[in-house]
Amino acid sequence: MKTLSRFVTKFTSLIVAVLSCFDRVIFKGYLPITNGPCFEGFVDHVLKIPRRDFMAFAEEQSEIVVDHAKRLAQEAGAEYYFLQGSHRKDKLVDQILRARPICEGLICVLCCMECCPSFKLRYGKGRPSLVNARRQQRVLYFYFKDPQLGLIHIRLTTWFPFTVQVYVNGHSWLAQQMLKQRLGFDQRDNAFTAWDDPQATQNLADSFVDQNWCKILDRLVRWVNPLMNQRWFRSFSYYWVVDQAEFATDVIFTSRKALAGLYPRLLDHAAVNFSAKDILTFLGRRFHPRFDGEVLTSCQKDRWPGARIKHRMKNNWLKMYDKFGLVLRIETVINNPREFRVRRLRTRADRREMAWCPMNKGVCNLYRYHEVALAANERYLEALSVVDDPAPAYRQVEKLTEPVVKAGRSYAGFNPASGPDIKLFQIVLDGNHLLRGFRNADIREALYGTTDDCKEGRRQSAAVGRLLKRLHVRGLIKKVPRSRRWLLSYHGQRVLGAVVQLYHYGIPAALGAAA
Repeated sequence: MKTLSRFVTKFTSLIVAVLSCFDRVIFKGYLPITNGPCFEGFVDHVLKIPRRDFMAFAEEQSEIVVDHAKRLAQEAGAEYYFLQGSHRKDKLVDQILRARPICEGLICVLCCMECCPSFKLRYGKGRPSLVNARRQQRVLYFYFKDPQLGLIHIRLTTWFPFTVQVYVNGHSWLAQQMLKQRLGFDQRDNAFTAWDDPQATQNLADSFVDQNWCKILDRLVRWVNPLMNQRWFRSFSYYWVVDQAEFATDVIFTSRKALAGLYPRLLDHAAVNFSAKDILTFLGRRFHPRFDGEVLTSCQKDRWPGARIKHRMKNNWLKMYDKFGLVLRIETVINNPREFRVRRLRTRADRREMAWCPMNKGVCNLYRYHEVALAANERYLEALSVVDDPAPAYRQVEKLTEPVVKAGRSYAGFNPASGPDIKLFQIVLDGNHLLRGFRNADIREALYGTTDDCKEGRRQSAAVGRLLKRLHVRGLIKKVPRSRRWLLSYHGQRVLGAVVQLYHYGIPAALGAAA
């Protein structure tokens, strides 16, 4: 992976391998009867029963679904539990697996009372109507080990419209594929700590998006929902969406000691230096004054191992945490895909053409989830590649203060304790400039604001030009060929990042300790 090479190359002596893979993926299936008018048409023209009789009919179908679940559990020798109140279902399943380890088949069925979207009968003038309403109902959870998917569970509501949810873990799925390919690996929970063939493993992980998920999910739902064999159900099919997707990039270290020495510095750097604009850039977004939403960062360092940092943009997240003190995981979580774009056919001015459009949750866009999340993880690691033992970068700060002579001309140094110089460094380090670079006008506006005075504008432009030249002769920025744009160099990223961290983090901490 080209974009990972800088981070991996720097810490190559500490790293065993890198793997990018889907983690938790939640698929959701909807029938085309989820709104009131469509559902009334279904009752009137497909079921052909009076609306006043529908509630009794629905109760009968609910009993059929629950009885089918009990029968599946009995045939598999698994337990059927009716749970009331709040329960940690995953903990209960872990206990069952420890007591009765199985390699394949149904583990248990859990039945819970939950309030879910459904319908109710409303009386008024004329015929009764069926309207959308939340209803307390039994919800079934089927936990089992599938030979193709690994450990998964299916959530099925037992009242119309029988919405279904399928939880798949990408690491569990990958483990099943490696077993089929006879590839050796070590797995702990939902992470791999070692494997025989990294390239073959990565190729298998990448093939997750190539599976015929609609066919796989239809097979699963037919197993748990007996009503799909009914005459009145056969004309329907579920529309599958990706309700949530987590994509993880795991960097496996040689030992806990190797990661423990680096991880606190990564957390500190991310917490101090990554601004809202940086987070937007990692997620492929440009900052805009009209951006409608929040970008928040929370860092929890109260437990080791297990400390983590989480960046949230609306309902999408970027996280960094460690697994077992051995695996550094960068994870992108997509709950709202419309914040990203996908290229597809659209009709514009009566013409069909390819265009970039907001991405919807359709399962056909799973490949784009992969592209977006992988790019976000790579950008995040790229930004972390400047972190190292801070001493070498801090030693270069001293050189930053010294004048540089080039072509017989002397260029003054910078003052790492000066507010105006630090402001310049922060503007240059702005994540919004990471992809396209910056111009003199961008720096001028950030430093001085806008002005209508042409003479003052020229003076400010000349002053910024001199500042950029001082950065350029030190190799801190580089010119974009055939343009008026500049890019921050890798050397500049390390040195200026260290200076800003000293100014805002290192120095205040030192002063606090001295006090």
